[in-house]
Amino acid sequence: MINADNALALLMKKDPTLKPWAGEIRMHLDRFNDRLRRLTGGKSLSDFANGHLFFGFHRTETGWVFREWLPGADAAWLTGDFNGWAKWSHPLRAVGGGVWEIALEGRDALKHGQYVKLIVGRQGISFERIPAYMTYCVMDTSTQTLCGQIWMPDKPFEWTDGDFFRKKRPESPMIYEAHIGMAQEHGHIGSYREFADGPLDWIKRAGYNTVQLMAIQEHPYYASFGYQVTNFFAPSHRYGAPDDLKYLIDKAHGMGLSVLLDVVHSHACPNVGEGLNRLDGTDCQYFLEGDRGWHPSWKTKIFDYGKDETLHFLLSNLKYWMEEFHFDGFRFDGVTSMMYENHGNCSFTRYDDYFSLNTNVDGRIYLTLANALVHDCNPKAMTIAEDMSGFPGMCLPLECAGIGFDYRLAMGIPDVWIKLVKDQRQEDWNMFYLWYELTTGRPGEKSVGYAESHDQALVGDQSLMFRLAGAEMYTGMMKDYHSPSMDRAIDMHKVIRLLTCCLAGNGYLNFMGNEFGHPEWIDFPREGNNWSYHYARRQWSLVQNGNLKFVWLADFDRAMTGFVNAHRVHCAGPAESLWLDNEKKLVIFARGGLLYAFNLHPTWSQETVFVSCRVTGAGGYKTVLSTDDPSFGGQGRIDMNQVYRAAKTESGFGFLLYLPCRSGVVLQKTEG
Repeated sequence: MINADNALALLMKKDPTLKPWAGEIRMHLDRFNDRLRRLTGGKSLSDFANGHLFFGFHRTETGWVFREWLPGADAAWLTGDFNGWAKWSHPLRAVGGGVWEIALEGRDALKHGQYVKLIVGRQGISFERIPAYMTYCVMDTSTQTLCGQIWMPDKPFEWTDGDFFRKKRPESPMIYEAHIGMAQEHGHIGSYREFADGPLDWIKRAGYNTVQLMAIQEHPYYASFGYQVTNFFAPSHRYGAPDDLKYLIDKAHGMGLSVLLDVVHSHACPNVGEGLNRLDGTDCQYFLEGDRGWHPSWKTKIFDYGKDETLHFLLSNLKYWMEEFHFDGFRFDGVTSMMYENHGNCSFTRYDDYFSLNTNVDGRIYLTLANALVHDCNPKAMTIAEDMSGFPGMCLPLECAGIGFDYRLAMGIPDVWIKLVKDQRQEDWNMFYLWYELTTGRPGEKSVGYAESHDQALVGDQSLMFRLAGAEMYTGMMKDYHSPSMDRAIDMHKVIRLLTCCLAGNGYLNFMGNEFGHPEWIDFPREGNNWSYHYARRQWSLVQNGNLKFVWLADFDRAMTGFVNAHRVHCAGPAESLWLDNEKKLVIFARGGLLYAFNLHPTWSQETVFVSCRVTGAGGYKTVLSTDDPSFGGQGRIDMNQVYRAAKTESGFGFLLYLPCRSGVVLQKTEG
């Protein structure tokens, strides 16, 4: 339970501007405590979140038992190849509370690998369904729909990650966001094992400490990017078997990499027969009733977070992925949609947009419960909110009246960069606007910064590198090719990433391939492209070709992550501005004892830039990282060996630095 008085006092101390809404926040805390008490009966939340241990298929001492919650059903039967797909030979019996059950005598009554489906009867009509807690599904090629498959091998997977799982957590996350299916170069869907034995090593060598896996929960439509889930307990069959996913995570842990699941609890696929929609014949079993149960933009089903059985399902789902697959935490998709009655369809320019009639109290309580559960199951776990609203308290602990997330994705930053690159001349960029957007955050809350998102690589949009280079990217990536526009693209790709990584937030995220400027968009197989996999892949051979500039970008990214990890940049607290110059396009700041100087002007190099040492103190300073380093395709205009000595000048206490156009440098004190 949360001590509401203490929590509210701590929140108001962190953010006094919330005082007008103290009553509503107090109501949220009281509702949370009431819901927690009702769900757990005084026990732990982890004890409550065990739906996967009761529902679904389970072996017993004498055979098997199967249970399903079907409150709207009049009858139910189990069918599959275990009974020759006879529809009515194995009826379930109602045992109360909407729960249906069947016991099968004999250890061989069901076998690993057998196909099963549920038949539900309601109001004189029967229909096939996949059980809600099905842990593996495969595609029926004859109908192009999913079918449940018993996954219970005689020999369970043998984990070897005992020294890592539940014991390790990155001090600050350097996240590599990846999609298993498109993580290979050839014209097919990649597998868990291909990823484990290939890109995983690249990620480790690239300096990232966390892998965030997209599109893992089962989804019938590949092009949904995994965001229209049908079977929440089943890892996607496209990439292999459940044990193959365990192999991937076990290997990642052995390499010192944490693994996050991109979990989708904000909505569900509307397909009938493959997922939860109309599982028992009604539209409101797990979802809101009527029009409220449909997302107005996504055309998907919206969960009823006020229903205990829905909370039981979703919380059990989180615990299942942690216990069964050893995930180290979650990136929660669509948090903004869950938090508000209008699903976040407003500007969020005033606090009234966060509270009052726009509050989805049940959605917020679920997210608070989810964070409490995850950290109860694994205190080392990490939770990240995909929230574009900037809700105050999202990333504060429950004891401070927060929702409990560890980090928030700084979703506005990629939009800022694309807006600047796409819509404005570089000479017109506003450094004060840029500083504000990269540094503004909620008091005491941590965020993960990133320069571009996976959405910007989809067809209809362009990745950051493509925006910078345009069509010249197809002709200008040979190392011996130079033009003003192409040189600018290479330089700014590095500058933007370094500035974002070191200034914006307490962690960093990169989508697979963007670190080396992957040249083409993502287009999943569909009718419009003749079901081609040509663009649903990553061209690793480009970065393996030493004659191409992709190598420069990858090498710089590796140097950047190495620098950030070695100097614990994201643990250093907020940056302090030393000089912003809108005319010269200069951004100079201090963070954690290091000095950062950026010149974002496309053509104007500065002979004598004053770098203040009022924060870092007297001594000699030396460049430890430069985007202009020839090793990364730079022109080598910055002397890496020069020592700059701080002294009292007309401009203050500091030193003068030559700072070329389109460059960024980091300086460290070398002498006292």
